[in-house]
Amino acid sequence: MTTIEQTDTFGREANYSWVKRWNTKKELTNLQLVRLAKKLAGLTGVRCRREDMGDLIALYPVGYCQVIFIGYSESEEFGNSLDD
Repeated sequence: MTTIEQTDTFGREANYSWVKRWNTKKELTNLQLVRLAKKLAGLTGVRCRREDMGDLIALYPVGYCQVIFIGYSESEEFGNSLDD
């Protein structure tokens, strides 16, 4: 299952004073996942610095103190399902 997590940053590190989580079981390419994550976070059209760490993608929107993580989880109880 693919997980998407948006949270705030403090000192350029994830802070988790607030967090939004989503998940999907759909098979999507990395580009499709990035576009979906930005859409869910309300950041469509915002430039992001992307860090690809193999099984995790981190998006840092330029001008925002936020980060979006795109990863994988075995847990069925992670955030709001997009497959309903």
